[in-house]
Amino acid sequence: HYFALPTNPGEQFFMFCTLAAWLITKAGHPFEQPQEYDDPNAIISNILSELRSFGRPVDFPPSKLKAGYGEQACYVLDCLAEEALKCTGFSWKRPIYPTEELEEEEITEDDAELTLSKLEEDVVEEESDNEENFIDLNVLKAQTNKLDTNDSSKQEEILQSTIDAAEWNLEVERVLPHLKVTVRTDNKDWRIHVDQMHQHKDGIESSLNETRGYLDKLHNEISRTLEKINSREKYINNQLEHLVQEYRSAQALLSEAKEKYQEGSGGVTERIRVLSEITEVLERVKQETEEKGSSMTDGSPLVKIKQALTKLKQETVQMDIQIGVMEHTLLQSKLKEKSNMTRDMHATMISESTVGAY
Repeated sequence: HYFALPTNPGEQFFMFCTLAAWLITKAGHPFEQPQEYDDPNAIISNILSELRSFGRPVDFPPSKLKAGYGEQACYVLDCLAEEALKCTGFSWKRPIYPTEELEEEEITEDDAELTLSKLEEDVVEEESDNEENFIDLNVLKAQTNKLDTNDSSKQEEILQSTIDAAEWNLEVERVLPHLKVTVRTDNKDWRIHVDQMHQHKDGIESSLNETRGYLDKLHNEISRTLEKINSREKYINNQLEHLVQEYRSAQALLSEAKEKYQEGSGGVTERIRVLSEITEVLERVKQETEEKGSSMTDGSPLVKIKQALTKLKQETVQMDIQIGVMEHTLLQSKLKEKSNMTRDMHATMISESTVGAY
């Protein structure tokens, strides 16, 4: 049951791998005990290869064993356990059933049961009414013992009843309601289980007989319906054969048209790309033309030119003034240099004359 229902998949898978490895080792094939952090796919493949080596069929995917529970896990453990028992030479012995003590049947009280108080009342009434028919059990027992001791060697004679049958029947009818005994049924009794099994078997057989008729009828109806469907299908195929041929030819034409359309769509796509490039160039030329036209009709460049000319004239005037100033300064420097040279010449001449006089 531990491997039949899911409780903790990780723990169940580890316990399954450990138990399978132990059983494989017991079966005579050495197998390494898996660890908790080993690869589960490798462990499962090793276990299934060992199971195949025992000749057991494996008709399910290995992923079914990753959960550690289910029909496949129980199947693998069952096969490995059988192989381990074969290897160890285990043989089953006849079962020894323990002796069960029979339980005393409990008599439940009921309205019609014989109670002690009622029994005493009936005995008192019988003693008062039928004293002549009363039999003392003690006296009877003593007589019986005496006869047994005296005539033990004599052959027993056949007992004959001296009571009238009508009176016996009346007495039975009178005491019959008081002799009702209710026995408590025990559900653990095997007889009850057998009776239940017979009852269920009878119920199943009766239900099966009823159901079999309905199933046969349903089977016949389904068979007739399938035959009708097959016949109608054949009729339809025969009647629509030319339409099917036309449909196939139309399908072929459609496929050819699709191929041509794909080829044409490819050329259209290339032409659309070229058109988009030409459109971009045209837009760019239009933009440049608009810019040039706006610049030609716009008077702002002329105004800028006039302003630039005015500024050049002003700068020319300033440059003329600066040139005049520079020329005047240069003239003064030249005149000053000339005067200095003249002064130097006169001074030289005077010194030479003075030296000649001496």
